[in-house]
Amino acid sequence: MNLRSAARRVAKADGEQPTLRVEITPKTMVVAVLIAGGVWVSLQLAPVLLVLIVALFLVGTLNPVVQWLEEKGIKRGIGVAAVFVSILIILLGVLALTIPPLIEQVKSLVQQEPALRARLVDTLSQSKATAPLADSIRRLDYGVVARASAATALEYSRRSVEISAYLISAFFLALYMMIDRVRLRGALYAVVPRTHHIRLSRVLLNLEIIVGGYIRGQVLTCALMGVFTFVLLTLCGVKSALAIGVLAGIADVLPYIGPLISVGSAAAAATPQGAVIVAVVLGAMLAYEELESRILVPRIYGNVLKLPSSVVLFALLAGGTLMGITGALLALPVAAALRMVIEELRVDLPGEDIDDHRVRAGDARAEREYERRAEGVPATDAAAIAVEISEKRADAEGEQGPQSDAPSRKDLETK
Repeated sequence: MNLRSAARRVAKADGEQPTLRVEITPKTMVVAVLIAGGVWVSLQLAPVLLVLIVALFLVGTLNPVVQWLEEKGIKRGIGVAAVFVSILIILLGVLALTIPPLIEQVKSLVQQEPALRARLVDTLSQSKATAPLADSIRRLDYGVVARASAATALEYSRRSVEISAYLISAFFLALYMMIDRVRLRGALYAVVPRTHHIRLSRVLLNLEIIVGGYIRGQVLTCALMGVFTFVLLTLCGVKSALAIGVLAGIADVLPYIGPLISVGSAAAAATPQGAVIVAVVLGAMLAYEELESRILVPRIYGNVLKLPSSVVLFALLAGGTLMGITGALLALPVAAALRMVIEELRVDLPGEDIDDHRVRAGDARAEREYERRAEGVPATDAAAIAVEISEKRADAEGEQGPQSDAPSRKDLETK
């Protein structure tokens, strides 16, 4: 800075206009090209990356179950096989429970369509405001509608087959990752400097907790939706209430589209019971959807993922806006993972004034213990040591409270 100031003073003394030169070094150019190439490759491989993310979600969700079976004396390979076979049986059972009744219900609705349309037209014709709509429904030609929507239906069918193929690939990828977990973990730790192994093990452990909590939250909200739909339709005397309840529970996983499927299927199932029952079912389902989106989802995911309710709603909106349904599905675990990584890296956020020197001292002790035990040990064994140290520390914090020798963040916030 002194040389530049001197140069400016000399230039001014000589009457020359100072100039600003920007020089791009070859290293900067190489880094820019690599970043641009990485972004381009990531965009091209977006479906593959999504398959990998789904597989990691499955691994993070199912690995605690497999570890529990290992603690009971069952070998890991047998435990992995048992868990995945159980999932397949559950999926086949759900499909067998829902698909045949739904097909029968659709056939029944098609057969009843003339009578239902005539009843709807009569109801709408009684009011001058809805009379034009009644005339439109009376003149509706399903052949024209079917021909107009044929291309859209074909595209949706193609996308459904493609998504199904990706899901099957993610399922088997997760299976292979869980079977070969030790070698994969050793390969990951081999490319990371040993000075960061403890921190890496903490991050991976917390990611598994976050993913498991997110999936448990999804299961809870889906179960509540399914039970509510089943009870509502049963009380209204609707046939196939169990099948529609299961369908509504499964559809609840999907943001934006899920409510349309659950509410629409429930209202369609109640159509043979008359307009009053349809109105009751429609109103109750819409009320529950509002209750779930405004109260249940922020509270359930906020407690599980340790996110404020406002952050949960904002993450869902941001994820859905950026990446649609996929973004909305991944928004909450990604937000929780970012928060966790910031905490694990001991980054002081603006506005936070927390004395965490004892936490950092605990990190230093863990790293010294790891260096002592992992000296001269292969990467696979070193990874197991790092995970063991991190798990012991997490268990101690869980039993005695976070950093028992120091005030926790919750304590500091309440003071």
